[in-house]
Amino acid sequence: MSLDGIVTRALVHELQASVKARIHKIYQPTENELILHIRGQGVNGKLLLSAHPSMPRIHWTEQTWANPQEPPMFCMLLRKYCEGGVIEAVRQVGLERIVEIDVRHRDELGDSSFKTIVLEIMGRHSNLILLDPASGIIHDGIRHVTPAISSYRVVLPGSAYVSPPSQDKVNPLEATSSSFEALMDTLPADARQSDVNTISSTLLNAYTGLSPLLTREIAYRAANLQQEPWTVFDQMMRKVSENDYEPNLVIAEDGKALFSAVALTHAKGEAKTFDSMHQCLEIFYRDKASRDLVRQRTTDLNRFLLNEMAKNEKKLLKLQDTLKEAEEADHVRRLGELLTAYLHAFKRGDKTVDVIDYYEEDQPTISIALDPLLTPNENAQRYFRKYTKMKNSRSVVTEQMESTRTEMEYLASVLQGLESATPNDIGEIREELIEQGYIRERGLKRGMKKKKKDTPSVLCYTSSEGIPIYVGKNNTQNDYVTNRLAMSTDTWLHTKDIPGSHVLIRSAEYGEETLREAAVLAAYYSKARASSSVPVDYTRIRNVRKPNGAKPGFVIYEGQKTLFVTPDESLVQRMPSIVK
Repeated sequence: MSLDGIVTRALVHELQASVKARIHKIYQPTENELILHIRGQGVNGKLLLSAHPSMPRIHWTEQTWANPQEPPMFCMLLRKYCEGGVIEAVRQVGLERIVEIDVRHRDELGDSSFKTIVLEIMGRHSNLILLDPASGIIHDGIRHVTPAISSYRVVLPGSAYVSPPSQDKVNPLEATSSSFEALMDTLPADARQSDVNTISSTLLNAYTGLSPLLTREIAYRAANLQQEPWTVFDQMMRKVSENDYEPNLVIAEDGKALFSAVALTHAKGEAKTFDSMHQCLEIFYRDKASRDLVRQRTTDLNRFLLNEMAKNEKKLLKLQDTLKEAEEADHVRRLGELLTAYLHAFKRGDKTVDVIDYYEEDQPTISIALDPLLTPNENAQRYFRKYTKMKNSRSVVTEQMESTRTEMEYLASVLQGLESATPNDIGEIREELIEQGYIRERGLKRGMKKKKKDTPSVLCYTSSEGIPIYVGKNNTQNDYVTNRLAMSTDTWLHTKDIPGSHVLIRSAEYGEETLREAAVLAAYYSKARASSSVPVDYTRIRNVRKPNGAKPGFVIYEGQKTLFVTPDESLVQRMPSIVK
Protein backbone atom coordinates (compact mmCIF):
# COMPACT_ATOMS: atom_id res chain seq x y z
CA MET A 1 0.00 0.00 0.00
CA SER A 2 1.07 3.62 -0.55
CA LEU A 3 0.87 4.42 3.17
CA ASP A 4 4.30 3.12 4.19
CA GLY A 5 6.65 3.89 7.08
CA ILE A 6 7.99 7.01 5.35
CA VAL A 7 4.49 8.45 4.87
CA THR A 8 3.72 7.58 8.50
CA ARG A 9 6.88 9.43 9.61
CA ALA A 10 5.79 12.51 7.63
CA LEU A 11 2.31 12.39 9.18
CA VAL A 12 3.69 12.03 12.72
CA HIS A 13 6.12 14.90 12.13
CA GLU A 14 3.25 17.21 11.17
CA LEU A 15 1.24 16.02 14.19
CA GLN A 16 3.87 17.41 16.57
CA ALA A 17 1.96 20.70 16.34
CA SER A 18 -0.88 19.07 18.30
CA VAL A 19 1.30 18.22 21.33
CA LYS A 20 -0.04 20.05 24.44
CA ALA A 21 -3.37 20.60 22.64
CA ARG A 22 -6.56 19.25 24.21
CA ILE A 23 -8.89 16.52 22.92
CA HIS A 24 -12.16 18.41 22.97
CA LYS A 25 -14.50 15.71 21.65
CA ILE A 26 -14.34 12.05 20.63
CA TYR A 27 -16.82 10.19 18.45
CA GLN A 28 -16.86 6.99 16.43
CA PRO A 29 -18.77 7.45 13.14
CA THR A 30 -18.19 3.87 11.93
CA GLU A 31 -17.13 0.56 13.41
CA ASN A 32 -13.53 1.08 12.22
CA GLU A 33 -12.96 4.83 12.54
CA LEU A 34 -12.54 7.34 15.33
CA ILE A 35 -12.58 11.15 15.26
CA LEU A 36 -10.63 13.25 17.79
CA HIS A 37 -11.62 16.93 17.80
CA ILE A 38 -8.42 18.65 18.96
CA ARG A 39 -8.10 22.28 20.06
CA GLY A 40 -5.34 24.45 21.48
CA GLN A 41 -1.74 25.41 20.75
CA GLY A 42 -2.90 27.00 17.49
CA VAL A 43 -4.59 23.75 16.42
CA ASN A 44 -8.31 23.34 15.78
CA GLY A 45 -9.29 20.32 13.71
CA LYS A 46 -10.58 16.77 13.46
CA LEU A 47 -8.03 13.97 13.51
CA LEU A 48 -9.18 10.75 11.86
CA LEU A 49 -7.82 7.46 13.24
CA SER A 50 -8.90 4.61 10.97
CA ALA A 51 -8.41 0.87 11.42
CA HIS A 52 -10.40 0.16 8.26
CA PRO A 53 -9.29 -3.21 6.74
CA SER A 54 -8.66 -1.73 3.30
CA MET A 55 -8.10 1.96 4.13
CA PRO A 56 -6.29 2.27 7.49
CA ARG A 57 -4.81 5.73 8.02
CA ILE A 58 -4.35 8.79 10.23
CA HIS A 59 -4.77 12.37 9.05
CA TRP A 60 -6.55 15.64 9.69
CA THR A 61 -9.93 15.67 7.98
CA GLU A 62 -12.37 18.37 6.96
CA GLN A 63 -15.09 15.94 5.94
CA THR A 64 -18.40 15.83 7.75
CA TRP A 65 -18.58 12.67 9.86
CA ALA A 66 -21.76 11.50 11.57
CA ASN A 67 -21.79 11.39 15.37
CA PRO A 68 -24.04 8.41 16.27
CA GLN A 69 -26.64 9.06 18.98
CA GLU A 70 -25.60 5.83 20.70
CA PRO A 71 -21.79 5.69 20.83
CA PRO A 72 -20.13 2.25 20.64
CA MET A 73 -18.50 0.85 23.78
CA PHE A 74 -14.97 1.60 22.54
CA CYS A 75 -15.92 5.24 21.95
CA MET A 76 -17.42 5.52 25.44
CA LEU A 77 -14.22 4.09 26.94
CA LEU A 78 -12.07 6.64 25.10
CA ARG A 79 -14.36 9.43 26.24
CA LYS A 80 -13.92 8.29 29.82
CA TYR A 81 -10.12 8.22 29.70
CA CYS A 82 -9.19 10.73 26.97
CA GLU A 83 -11.93 13.31 26.29
CA GLY A 84 -10.79 16.61 27.74
CA GLY A 85 -7.25 15.24 28.07
CA VAL A 86 -4.03 16.85 26.87
CA ILE A 87 -1.86 15.23 24.20
CA GLU A 88 1.58 14.72 25.74
CA ALA A 89 3.32 13.08 22.76
CA VAL A 90 2.78 11.69 19.26
CA ARG A 91 5.39 9.22 18.02
CA GLN A 92 6.08 6.52 15.50
CA VAL A 93 7.45 3.14 16.55
CA GLY A 94 10.73 2.88 14.65
CA LEU A 95 9.84 3.22 11.00
CA GLU A 96 6.83 0.93 11.36
CA ARG A 97 3.28 1.95 10.55
CA ILE A 98 2.43 2.23 14.23
CA VAL A 99 1.47 5.57 15.80
CA GLU A 100 1.23 6.13 19.56
CA ILE A 101 -0.57 9.11 21.11
CA ASP A 102 0.01 9.74 24.84
CA VAL A 103 -2.89 11.48 26.62
CA ARG A 104 -2.94 12.91 30.17
CA HIS A 105 -6.43 13.23 31.59
CA ARG A 106 -8.14 14.26 34.82
CA ASP A 107 -11.46 12.71 35.85
CA GLU A 108 -14.34 14.31 37.75
CA LEU A 109 -12.51 13.81 41.05
CA GLY A 110 -9.38 15.49 39.74
CA ASP A 111 -7.35 12.29 39.63
CA SER A 112 -4.77 12.22 36.85
CA SER A 113 -4.38 9.30 34.46
CA PHE A 114 -1.96 8.64 31.63
CA LYS A 115 -3.09 6.55 28.66
CA THR A 116 -1.78 5.68 25.20
CA ILE A 117 -3.83 5.36 22.03
CA VAL A 118 -2.09 3.00 19.60
CA LEU A 119 -3.00 2.94 15.90
CA GLU A 120 -1.59 -0.08 14.05
CA ILE A 121 -1.77 0.37 10.27
CA MET A 122 -1.45 -3.20 9.02
CA GLY A 123 -3.96 -3.68 6.22
CA ARG A 124 -6.74 -6.09 7.18
CA HIS A 125 -5.03 -6.64 10.56
CA SER A 126 -5.19 -2.92 11.45
CA ASN A 127 -6.30 -2.05 14.95
CA LEU A 128 -6.86 0.85 17.33
CA ILE A 129 -6.02 0.14 20.96
CA LEU A 130 -6.26 2.02 24.26
CA LEU A 131 -3.75 0.85 26.87
CA ASP A 132 -2.17 1.77 30.19
CA PRO A 133 1.49 2.38 29.33
CA ALA A 134 2.62 1.92 32.93
CA SER A 135 1.34 -1.64 33.21
CA GLY A 136 1.15 -2.48 29.50
CA ILE A 137 -2.43 -3.70 30.00
CA ILE A 138 -5.00 -3.19 27.23
CA HIS A 139 -8.19 -1.38 28.21
CA ASP A 140 -9.84 -2.30 24.90
CA GLY A 141 -9.36 -2.39 21.16
CA ILE A 142 -11.64 -1.32 18.33
CA ARG A 143 -11.20 -4.85 16.99
CA HIS A 144 -10.79 -7.84 19.33
CA VAL A 145 -8.19 -10.48 18.50
CA THR A 146 -8.79 -13.78 20.28
CA PRO A 147 -6.42 -16.77 20.62
CA ALA A 148 -8.49 -18.48 17.93
CA ILE A 149 -7.60 -15.67 15.50
CA SER A 150 -3.93 -15.20 16.38
CA SER A 151 -1.52 -17.44 18.25
CA TYR A 152 1.06 -14.62 18.42
CA ARG A 153 -0.88 -12.03 20.43
CA VAL A 154 -4.30 -11.30 21.93
CA VAL A 155 -6.12 -7.95 21.84
CA LEU A 156 -8.75 -8.17 24.58
CA PRO A 157 -9.57 -6.04 27.63
CA GLY A 158 -7.23 -6.95 30.50
CA SER A 159 -4.62 -8.68 28.34
CA ALA A 160 -1.00 -7.54 28.08
CA TYR A 161 -0.15 -5.49 25.00
CA VAL A 162 2.21 -7.19 22.58
CA SER A 163 3.53 -5.25 19.58
CA PRO A 164 2.84 -6.64 16.09
CA PRO A 165 5.49 -9.16 15.00
CA SER A 166 8.73 -7.65 13.74
CA GLN A 167 9.85 -8.50 10.20
CA ASP A 168 13.53 -8.44 11.23
CA LYS A 169 14.36 -5.81 8.64
CA VAL A 170 16.87 -2.95 8.88
CA ASN A 171 15.76 0.64 9.49
CA PRO A 172 16.79 2.40 6.24
CA LEU A 173 17.57 5.62 8.16
CA GLU A 174 20.31 3.70 9.96
CA ALA A 175 21.74 2.04 6.85
CA THR A 176 25.44 2.52 6.09
CA SER A 177 27.27 2.56 2.80
CA SER A 178 29.10 -0.69 3.58
CA SER A 179 25.94 -2.59 4.57
CA PHE A 180 24.11 -1.30 1.50
CA GLU A 181 26.96 -2.26 -0.83
CA ALA A 182 27.08 -5.70 0.76
CA LEU A 183 23.40 -6.06 -0.07
CA MET A 184 23.98 -4.92 -3.66
CA ASP A 185 26.85 -7.39 -4.02
CA THR A 186 24.31 -10.20 -3.73
CA LEU A 187 22.85 -9.09 -7.09
CA PRO A 188 24.18 -10.13 -10.49
CA ALA A 189 26.65 -7.59 -11.86
CA ASP A 190 24.38 -6.60 -14.76
CA ALA A 191 21.42 -5.97 -12.40
CA ARG A 192 23.09 -3.50 -10.02
CA GLN A 193 21.85 -0.47 -11.87
CA SER A 194 19.61 -1.36 -14.78
CA ASP A 195 17.29 -4.08 -13.43
CA VAL A 196 14.57 -2.01 -11.74
CA ASN A 197 12.50 -5.01 -10.59
CA THR A 198 15.43 -6.87 -9.03
CA ILE A 199 16.77 -3.83 -7.15
CA SER A 200 13.25 -2.92 -5.98
CA SER A 201 12.48 -6.40 -4.57
CA THR A 202 15.92 -6.61 -2.91
CA LEU A 203 15.44 -3.30 -1.08
CA LEU A 204 11.89 -4.23 -0.14
CA ASN A 205 13.02 -7.47 1.51
CA ALA A 206 15.93 -5.81 3.35
CA TYR A 207 14.53 -2.57 4.80
CA THR A 208 11.53 -1.78 6.97
CA GLY A 209 9.15 1.09 6.29
CA LEU A 210 9.64 1.02 2.52
CA SER A 211 6.74 0.16 0.24
CA PRO A 212 7.07 -1.44 -3.22
CA LEU A 213 6.15 1.99 -4.59
CA LEU A 214 9.13 3.63 -2.86
CA THR A 215 11.70 0.92 -3.62
CA ARG A 216 10.67 1.03 -7.26
CA GLU A 217 11.19 4.79 -7.23
CA ILE A 218 14.74 4.32 -5.89
CA ALA A 219 15.54 1.69 -8.52
CA TYR A 220 14.00 3.80 -11.30
CA ARG A 221 16.05 6.87 -10.35
CA ALA A 222 19.25 4.81 -10.23
CA ALA A 223 18.58 3.43 -13.72
CA ASN A 224 17.45 6.71 -15.28
CA LEU A 225 20.02 9.00 -13.67
CA GLN A 226 22.82 6.49 -14.25
CA GLN A 227 23.80 6.75 -10.58
CA GLU A 228 24.82 4.12 -8.09
CA PRO A 229 21.78 2.83 -6.11
CA TRP A 230 23.49 3.83 -2.84
CA THR A 231 23.75 7.46 -3.99
CA VAL A 232 20.03 7.63 -4.76
CA PHE A 233 19.10 5.72 -1.59
CA ASP A 234 21.32 7.87 0.65
CA GLN A 235 20.03 11.16 -0.79
CA MET A 236 16.42 10.07 -0.27
CA MET A 237 16.97 8.81 3.30
CA ARG A 238 18.86 11.99 4.24
CA LYS A 239 15.86 14.08 3.19
CA VAL A 240 13.54 11.78 5.15
CA SER A 241 15.73 11.97 8.29
CA GLU A 242 15.64 15.78 8.00
CA ASN A 243 11.83 15.68 7.60
CA ASP A 244 12.13 17.22 4.15
CA TYR A 245 9.14 15.68 2.37
CA GLU A 246 7.44 16.17 -0.99
CA PRO A 247 3.81 15.10 -0.52
CA ASN A 248 2.38 14.26 -3.93
CA LEU A 249 -0.44 12.41 -5.61
CA VAL A 250 -0.28 10.87 -9.07
CA ILE A 251 -3.45 9.94 -10.96
CA ALA A 252 -2.75 7.52 -13.80
CA GLU A 253 -4.70 7.44 -17.08
CA ASP A 254 -6.67 4.40 -15.88
CA GLY A 255 -7.87 6.40 -12.85
CA LYS A 256 -5.67 4.61 -10.32
CA ALA A 257 -4.11 7.00 -7.80
CA LEU A 258 -0.82 6.76 -5.89
CA PHE A 259 0.53 8.99 -3.11
CA SER A 260 3.88 9.31 -1.39
CA ALA A 261 5.99 11.56 0.84
CA VAL A 262 8.68 11.34 -1.87
CA ALA A 263 8.34 12.63 -5.44
CA LEU A 264 7.20 9.79 -7.72
CA THR A 265 9.17 10.30 -10.91
CA HIS A 266 8.48 6.79 -12.22
CA ALA A 267 4.68 7.02 -11.98
CA LYS A 268 3.00 8.16 -15.22
CA GLY A 269 -0.02 10.40 -14.96
CA GLU A 270 -1.29 13.72 -13.61
CA ALA A 271 0.81 14.72 -10.59
CA LYS A 272 -0.40 17.01 -7.78
CA THR A 273 1.82 18.33 -4.99
CA PHE A 274 0.70 19.36 -1.51
CA ASP A 275 2.08 21.45 1.33
CA SER A 276 1.02 18.82 3.85
CA MET A 277 1.04 15.01 3.92
CA HIS A 278 -2.25 15.16 5.81
CA GLN A 279 -3.82 17.22 3.02
CA CYS A 280 -2.55 14.71 0.46
CA LEU A 281 -4.21 11.80 2.29
CA GLU A 282 -7.41 13.75 2.83
CA ILE A 283 -7.72 14.36 -0.91
CA PHE A 284 -6.79 10.76 -1.79
CA TYR A 285 -9.25 9.12 0.61
CA ARG A 286 -12.02 11.73 0.48
CA ASP A 287 -14.09 10.09 -2.26
CA LYS A 288 -12.57 6.62 -1.98
CA ALA A 289 -13.51 6.16 1.68
CA SER A 290 -17.02 7.52 1.19
CA ARG A 291 -17.68 5.31 -1.86
CA ASP A 292 -16.34 2.26 -0.05
CA LEU A 293 -18.55 2.88 2.98
CA VAL A 294 -21.62 3.48 0.80
CA ARG A 295 -20.84 0.31 -1.17
CA GLN A 296 -20.65 -1.72 2.03
CA ARG A 297 -23.91 -0.36 3.41
CA THR A 298 -25.90 -0.57 0.19
CA THR A 299 -24.86 -3.95 -1.21
CA ASP A 300 -28.28 -5.39 -0.37
CA LEU A 301 -30.14 -2.41 -1.85
CA ASN A 302 -28.06 -2.41 -5.01
CA ARG A 303 -28.59 -6.15 -5.55
CA PHE A 304 -32.33 -5.79 -4.89
CA LEU A 305 -32.71 -2.88 -7.34
CA LEU A 306 -30.77 -4.65 -10.08
CA ASN A 307 -32.96 -7.75 -9.61
CA GLU A 308 -36.09 -5.60 -9.84
CA MET A 309 -34.76 -3.98 -13.02
CA ALA A 310 -34.10 -7.41 -14.52
CA LYS A 311 -37.64 -8.57 -13.61
CA ASN A 312 -39.17 -5.51 -15.26
CA GLU A 313 -37.05 -5.96 -18.38
CA LYS A 314 -38.34 -9.54 -18.73
CA LYS A 315 -41.88 -8.38 -18.05
CA LEU A 316 -41.59 -5.72 -20.74
CA LEU A 317 -40.41 -8.28 -23.31
CA LYS A 318 -43.38 -10.54 -22.52
CA LEU A 319 -45.78 -7.62 -22.74
CA GLN A 320 -44.32 -6.67 -26.11
CA ASP A 321 -44.94 -10.22 -27.35
CA THR A 322 -48.51 -10.08 -26.03
CA LEU A 323 -49.05 -6.72 -27.70
CA LYS A 324 -47.76 -8.10 -30.99
CA GLU A 325 -50.34 -10.86 -30.79
CA ALA A 326 -53.06 -8.37 -29.87
CA GLU A 327 -52.22 -6.31 -32.99
CA GLU A 328 -53.90 -9.10 -34.99
CA ALA A 329 -57.30 -8.26 -33.44
CA ASP A 330 -58.57 -6.49 -36.56
CA HIS A 331 -57.67 -9.52 -38.69
CA VAL A 332 -59.69 -11.79 -36.34
CA ARG A 333 -62.70 -9.44 -36.58
CA ARG A 334 -62.52 -9.60 -40.38
CA LEU A 335 -62.57 -13.43 -40.23
CA GLY A 336 -65.70 -13.29 -38.04
CA GLU A 337 -67.45 -10.97 -40.48
CA LEU A 338 -66.51 -13.17 -43.45
CA LEU A 339 -67.93 -16.23 -41.67
CA THR A 340 -71.14 -14.32 -40.98
CA ALA A 341 -71.47 -13.53 -44.70
CA TYR A 342 -70.87 -17.22 -45.61
CA LEU A 343 -73.04 -18.99 -42.98
CA HIS A 344 -74.77 -20.85 -45.81
CA ALA A 345 -71.48 -22.25 -47.14
CA PHE A 346 -70.61 -24.56 -44.22
CA LYS A 347 -72.22 -26.67 -41.53
CA ARG A 348 -71.51 -28.25 -38.13
CA GLY A 349 -68.72 -30.79 -38.48
CA ASP A 350 -66.72 -28.86 -41.07
CA LYS A 351 -63.12 -28.11 -40.08
CA THR A 352 -62.50 -25.34 -42.63
CA VAL A 353 -64.40 -23.21 -45.11
CA ASP A 354 -63.15 -21.41 -48.21
CA VAL A 355 -64.47 -17.84 -48.60
CA ILE A 356 -63.73 -14.83 -50.81
CA ASP A 357 -61.94 -12.09 -48.83
CA TYR A 358 -63.75 -9.03 -50.16
CA TYR A 359 -61.66 -6.75 -47.88
CA GLU A 360 -58.73 -7.13 -50.29
CA GLU A 361 -58.66 -5.47 -53.72
CA ASP A 362 -57.93 -8.68 -55.64
CA GLN A 363 -60.55 -10.56 -53.50
CA PRO A 364 -58.56 -13.77 -53.00
CA THR A 365 -60.08 -17.01 -51.72
CA ILE A 366 -58.91 -17.83 -48.20
CA SER A 367 -59.45 -20.79 -45.88
CA ILE A 368 -60.78 -20.15 -42.34
CA ALA A 369 -60.33 -22.73 -39.56
CA LEU A 370 -63.56 -23.89 -37.85
CA ASP A 371 -64.48 -25.79 -34.70
CA PRO A 372 -66.36 -28.86 -36.01
CA LEU A 373 -68.35 -29.10 -32.74
CA LEU A 374 -69.97 -25.69 -33.26
CA THR A 375 -72.73 -24.47 -35.59
CA PRO A 376 -71.88 -21.93 -38.32
CA ASN A 377 -73.25 -19.04 -36.23
CA GLU A 378 -71.35 -20.21 -33.11
CA ASN A 379 -68.12 -20.37 -35.15
CA ALA A 380 -68.63 -16.76 -36.28
CA GLN A 381 -69.38 -15.64 -32.70
CA ARG A 382 -66.21 -17.43 -31.49
CA TYR A 383 -64.09 -15.17 -33.72
CA PHE A 384 -65.95 -12.07 -32.52
CA ARG A 385 -65.35 -13.03 -28.87
CA LYS A 386 -61.65 -13.59 -29.61
CA TYR A 387 -61.53 -10.15 -31.29
CA THR A 388 -63.11 -8.46 -28.26
CA LYS A 389 -60.68 -10.17 -25.91
CA MET A 390 -57.67 -9.21 -28.03
CA LYS A 391 -58.86 -5.61 -28.37
CA ASN A 392 -59.33 -5.27 -24.61
CA SER A 393 -55.98 -6.90 -23.90
CA ARG A 394 -54.28 -4.44 -26.25
CA SER A 395 -55.37 -1.47 -24.16
CA VAL A 396 -54.53 -3.29 -20.90
CA VAL A 397 -51.11 -4.38 -22.20
CA THR A 398 -50.36 -0.85 -23.41
CA GLU A 399 -51.14 0.48 -19.92
CA GLN A 400 -49.02 -2.24 -18.31
CA MET A 401 -46.11 -1.46 -20.62
CA GLU A 402 -46.30 2.23 -19.74
CA SER A 403 -46.45 1.36 -16.03
CA THR A 404 -43.47 -0.97 -16.37
CA ARG A 405 -41.40 1.67 -18.18
CA THR A 406 -42.29 4.21 -15.47
CA GLU A 407 -41.19 1.77 -12.78
CA MET A 408 -37.93 1.09 -14.60
CA GLU A 409 -37.27 4.84 -14.81
CA TYR A 410 -37.94 5.10 -11.09
CA LEU A 411 -35.63 2.18 -10.24
CA ALA A 412 -32.94 3.74 -12.46
CA SER A 413 -33.28 7.01 -10.53
CA VAL A 414 -32.85 5.18 -7.20
CA LEU A 415 -29.78 3.36 -8.55
CA GLN A 416 -28.36 6.71 -9.67
CA GLY A 417 -29.03 8.05 -6.16
CA LEU A 418 -26.98 5.19 -4.72
CA GLU A 419 -24.08 5.96 -7.08
CA SER A 420 -23.77 9.56 -5.87
CA ALA A 421 -24.84 8.91 -2.26
CA THR A 422 -22.81 9.77 0.80
CA PRO A 423 -23.11 7.66 3.97
CA ASN A 424 -25.62 10.21 5.31
CA ASP A 425 -27.89 9.76 2.25
CA ILE A 426 -28.34 6.00 2.59
CA GLY A 427 -31.06 6.24 5.23
CA GLU A 428 -33.19 8.49 3.01
CA ILE A 429 -32.96 6.08 0.08
CA ARG A 430 -33.81 3.08 2.26
CA GLU A 431 -36.73 4.98 3.82
CA GLU A 432 -38.03 5.88 0.35
CA LEU A 433 -38.01 2.22 -0.77
CA ILE A 434 -39.86 1.27 2.43
CA GLU A 435 -42.54 3.93 1.79
CA GLN A 436 -42.93 2.75 -1.80
CA GLY A 437 -43.43 -0.84 -0.61
CA TYR A 438 -40.32 -2.30 -2.24
CA ILE A 439 -38.67 -3.44 1.01
CA ARG A 440 -39.83 -4.06 4.54
CA GLU A 441 -38.72 -1.96 7.47
CA ARG A 442 -36.22 -3.66 9.70
CA GLY A 443 -35.11 -3.09 13.26
CA LEU A 444 -38.41 -1.54 14.44
CA LYS A 445 -39.37 -3.36 17.63
CA ARG A 446 -42.96 -4.07 18.56
CA GLY A 447 -44.59 -1.09 20.23
CA MET A 448 -42.00 1.38 18.94
CA LYS A 449 -43.28 4.32 16.99
CA LYS A 450 -41.62 5.30 13.79
CA LYS A 451 -39.82 8.65 14.04
CA LYS A 452 -41.25 11.48 12.04
CA LYS A 453 -39.40 12.24 8.87
CA ASP A 454 -37.07 15.23 9.18
CA THR A 455 -36.37 17.73 6.44
CA PRO A 456 -33.61 16.17 4.33
CA SER A 457 -30.13 17.69 4.32
CA VAL A 458 -29.28 19.02 0.87
CA LEU A 459 -25.91 19.79 -0.70
CA CYS A 460 -25.59 23.47 -1.54
CA TYR A 461 -22.84 24.85 -3.79
CA THR A 462 -21.94 28.51 -4.25
CA SER A 463 -21.34 29.64 -7.83
CA SER A 464 -18.44 31.87 -8.88
CA GLU A 465 -20.98 34.72 -8.83
CA GLY A 466 -21.91 33.98 -5.22
CA ILE A 467 -25.31 32.44 -5.96
CA PRO A 468 -26.45 29.29 -4.08
CA ILE A 469 -27.06 26.17 -6.19
CA TYR A 470 -28.89 23.27 -4.49
CA VAL A 471 -28.39 19.65 -5.59
CA GLY A 472 -30.75 16.82 -4.68
CA LYS A 473 -28.80 13.54 -4.75
CA ASN A 474 -31.74 11.16 -4.31
CA ASN A 475 -35.48 11.23 -4.90
CA THR A 476 -36.29 12.38 -1.36
CA GLN A 477 -33.93 15.33 -1.72
CA ASN A 478 -35.14 15.98 -5.28
CA ASP A 479 -38.75 16.28 -4.11
CA TYR A 480 -37.70 18.64 -1.31
CA VAL A 481 -35.56 20.84 -3.58
CA THR A 482 -38.18 21.09 -6.34
CA ASN A 483 -41.47 21.08 -4.46
CA ARG A 484 -40.70 22.72 -1.12
CA LEU A 485 -37.47 24.68 -1.21
CA ALA A 486 -37.83 26.35 -4.61
CA MET A 487 -39.56 29.65 -5.33
CA SER A 488 -41.39 30.32 -8.59
CA THR A 489 -38.63 32.58 -9.95
CA ASP A 490 -35.83 30.07 -9.31
CA THR A 491 -34.32 28.06 -12.18
CA TRP A 492 -34.55 24.26 -12.25
CA LEU A 493 -32.12 22.00 -14.14
CA HIS A 494 -32.05 18.29 -14.99
CA THR A 495 -30.25 16.09 -17.50
CA LYS A 496 -32.45 15.48 -20.54
CA ASP A 497 -33.89 11.91 -20.57
CA ILE A 498 -31.08 10.74 -18.23
CA PRO A 499 -31.51 9.76 -14.53
CA GLY A 500 -29.95 12.42 -12.35
CA SER A 501 -30.28 15.09 -9.70
CA HIS A 502 -32.69 18.00 -9.53
CA VAL A 503 -30.55 21.15 -9.45
CA LEU A 504 -31.88 24.54 -8.34
CA ILE A 505 -30.38 27.99 -8.91
CA ARG A 506 -31.76 29.81 -5.88
CA SER A 507 -32.05 33.25 -7.46
CA ALA A 508 -34.22 35.10 -9.95
CA GLU A 509 -31.19 36.81 -11.50
CA TYR A 510 -27.88 35.19 -12.39
CA GLY A 511 -25.18 35.27 -15.04
CA GLU A 512 -24.12 32.83 -17.74
CA GLU A 513 -21.32 31.47 -15.56
CA THR A 514 -23.73 30.45 -12.79
CA LEU A 515 -25.99 28.75 -15.35
CA ARG A 516 -23.04 26.85 -16.81
CA GLU A 517 -21.80 25.77 -13.35
CA ALA A 518 -25.30 24.59 -12.39
CA ALA A 519 -25.53 22.61 -15.64
CA VAL A 520 -22.15 21.00 -14.92
CA LEU A 521 -23.43 20.00 -11.47
CA ALA A 522 -26.57 18.48 -13.04
CA ALA A 523 -24.44 16.49 -15.49
CA TYR A 524 -21.92 15.47 -12.81
CA TYR A 525 -24.64 14.16 -10.48
CA SER A 526 -26.28 12.06 -13.18
CA LYS A 527 -25.92 8.73 -14.94
CA ALA A 528 -23.89 10.55 -17.61
CA ARG A 529 -21.07 11.59 -15.25
CA ALA A 530 -18.45 9.85 -17.40
CA SER A 531 -19.84 11.20 -20.70
CA SER A 532 -19.17 14.37 -22.66
CA SER A 533 -21.53 16.92 -24.18
CA VAL A 534 -24.40 15.97 -21.83
CA PRO A 535 -27.77 17.65 -22.59
CA VAL A 536 -29.16 19.53 -19.58
CA ASP A 537 -32.66 21.07 -19.63
CA TYR A 538 -33.36 24.23 -17.64
CA THR A 539 -36.54 26.19 -17.01
CA ARG A 540 -38.16 28.36 -14.34
CA ILE A 541 -39.52 26.38 -11.43
CA ARG A 542 -43.06 27.59 -12.17
CA ASN A 543 -42.96 25.41 -15.29
CA VAL A 544 -42.21 22.28 -13.25
CA ARG A 545 -44.88 20.21 -11.51
CA LYS A 546 -45.32 16.82 -9.94
CA PRO A 547 -48.37 14.83 -11.19
CA ASN A 548 -50.77 13.49 -8.57
CA GLY A 549 -49.76 10.02 -7.43
CA ALA A 550 -46.36 10.17 -9.15
CA LYS A 551 -43.42 8.34 -7.64
CA PRO A 552 -40.77 10.29 -5.67
CA GLY A 553 -38.50 12.41 -7.83
CA PHE A 554 -40.81 12.35 -10.89
CA VAL A 555 -41.88 15.67 -12.42
CA ILE A 556 -43.02 17.01 -15.76
CA TYR A 557 -41.91 20.37 -17.13
CA GLU A 558 -42.29 22.68 -20.10
CA GLY A 559 -40.77 25.82 -21.58
CA GLN A 560 -37.28 24.38 -21.21
CA LYS A 561 -34.07 25.22 -23.03
CA THR A 562 -31.15 22.83 -23.39
CA LEU A 563 -27.44 23.29 -22.65
CA PHE A 564 -24.70 20.82 -23.61
CA VAL A 565 -21.93 20.52 -21.00
CA THR A 566 -19.19 18.08 -20.05
CA PRO A 567 -19.02 17.00 -16.37
CA ASP A 568 -15.92 18.52 -14.76
CA GLU A 569 -14.91 16.94 -11.45
CA SER A 570 -12.19 19.50 -10.78
CA LEU A 571 -14.72 22.34 -11.18
CA VAL A 572 -17.18 20.61 -8.84
CA GLN A 573 -14.47 20.13 -6.19
CA ARG A 574 -13.34 23.76 -6.47
CA MET A 575 -16.83 25.13 -5.90
CA PRO A 576 -17.51 25.92 -2.21
CA SER A 577 -20.16 23.59 -0.81
CA ILE A 578 -22.00 22.91 2.42
CA VAL A 579 -24.72 20.48 3.51
CA LYS A 580 -27.78 22.43 4.68
